[in-house]
Amino acid sequence: MKARDDLWARWKAGESMSDIGRALGKHPGSIFTFLAVQGGIARPPRRRAARALTEAEREQISRGLAADETICEIARRLARPPSTISREVTRNGGRMHYRAVEAERRAWRRAERPKPCRLAQAPTLRALVTARLERNWSPEQIAGWLKRAYPEDAHMHLSHETIYRTLYVQARGALKKELVAHLRRHHPLRRSRRYSTVGQSRGQIIDAVSIAERPAGIEDRTVPGHWEGDLLAGAKNSHIATLVERQSRFVQLIKVSGKDTETVVGALTRHVKRLPKGLMESLTWDRGLEMAHHKRFTIATDIAVYFCDPQSPWQRGTNENTNGLLRQYFPKGTDLSSHTQRQLNAIARQLNMRPRKTLEYLTPAEKLASTVAPTG
Repeated sequence: MKARDDLWARWKAGESMSDIGRALGKHPGSIFTFLAVQGGIARPPRRRAARALTEAEREQISRGLAADETICEIARRLARPPSTISREVTRNGGRMHYRAVEAERRAWRRAERPKPCRLAQAPTLRALVTARLERNWSPEQIAGWLKRAYPEDAHMHLSHETIYRTLYVQARGALKKELVAHLRRHHPLRRSRRYSTVGQSRGQIIDAVSIAERPAGIEDRTVPGHWEGDLLAGAKNSHIATLVERQSRFVQLIKVSGKDTETVVGALTRHVKRLPKGLMESLTWDRGLEMAHHKRFTIATDIAVYFCDPQSPWQRGTNENTNGLLRQYFPKGTDLSSHTQRQLNAIARQLNMRPRKTLEYLTPAEKLASTVAPTG
């Protein structure tokens, strides 16, 4: 319970799923799965209705029954109508079997039943909202228009937040999930207003070395030891780091627990340090912010990192093609976090042992072995 409350508090404070996962010791994919059930919107804290019996009153009822008091005597003592006490006792086992603790538990359980939301109960209003969402109106525009179109009818008014909540919390069952695609920003989850990219280095990578500065020998594949890298995305915010050597098309797969730069750079650094010396001289990556800490990677491994131009995936064509081949093993929608590093190694081994037309039907493993001198 405490961990769940902490998760929601962090989400409402605007933290990313990776940050929340690190704080709670959970995989970012599991954080996404938990949040997705409610569309990123926390349920309001449960409160006892003002007229509902309290736990202390149920204890008084139990004691009164044990003392053989009548329903009316118990009702007078609690200042409650006799009918309230009678219904409470009847629905919880009768005079002989009434227990305060069990009655309280059952009352809370009954109160958990999902209540129909406003749009679920108003078909005319729901039809108006749906039609305007399909015309790409924003919830705020719809809410404002309703007040202007029906100034005297409060039943036709609702807030834009109600529309957002009904869209993202699908358990309400009033608006189809597909309507989210008509929002200007159709995120899978409703984010907090406090969510900000400030301090997350989004949109830019500090001191990135452009691919234009990469030596010609790397570009024309005449020199081995130069790699391309990327993240392969899966379901539940899961990822795998993919590396491919440009000359031989040799593939390596690395398990990562998140896509934030600290996690990805840490996993790459540990993996590369185990490679034979000289096997990797440079790494070319796209503009993904998972490599924002590229300088830390270079200091730790002595490997230069080059970055493609924005929105230019063809500049890492070898890696893009390899990721396409990997979809045979990891179809879209696969939860990549379920694969162990040993399983990833086995899949990479299969790819590296398959003959490639571009290598004149040598395998990547054979090509790499013929071009990289063995270490003594």
